[in-house]
Amino acid sequence: MECNKEDNKHHCNCTYPCEKKGLCCACITYHRSRGELPACYFPDDAEKTYDRSIEYFIQLQK
Repeated sequence: MECNKEDNKHHCNCTYPCEKKGLCCACITYHRSRGELPACYFPDDAEKTYDRSIEYFIQLQK
C-alpha cells in the first residue's frame, strides 16, 4: 500500500514538530511502542497537551 504523505497531513491534527507527520504507519508504530495513541485519537484541545497516554484518552471519554 502506498502512503500519501501530503494527503495524510491534511487530516493530521498533530501540532508536535515531528518527521512522522503524514506517515501514519510510522506514527502509529512509534506511539504503540510507547504505550500511547497518536494525536488523531484526541480532540484538538487535548492534543495540544502532548499527553498521548491511553489513560488520558480514557479520561476524555468519560
